[in-house]
Amino acid sequence: MEYVYVVECADGSLYTGYTTDVDRRVEEHNDGEGAKYTRGRTPVSLVHVERFDGRSEAMSREAEIKSMSRGEKERLVYGDGV
Repeated sequence: MEYVYVVECADGSLYTGYTTDVDRRVEEHNDGEGAKYTRGRTPVSLVHVERFDGRSEAMSREAEIKSMSRGEKERLVYGDGV
């Protein structure tokens, strides 16, 4: 299984990535070993996860989410009540 995840950083920004182990990856972000973007924005909190059967599907969805506007990402993650 592959997962696309969104974390909310300490500064309120949203970061999207993909992994095979969401818990490990979030821990890596919080330990400063994750993506360069999140290193100065810890702690991060997991706010959204989607599961996929293959890596290419997950990577496509990651790219789709990354191309969304901030408002679109907030609606995906938090729903229409944002």
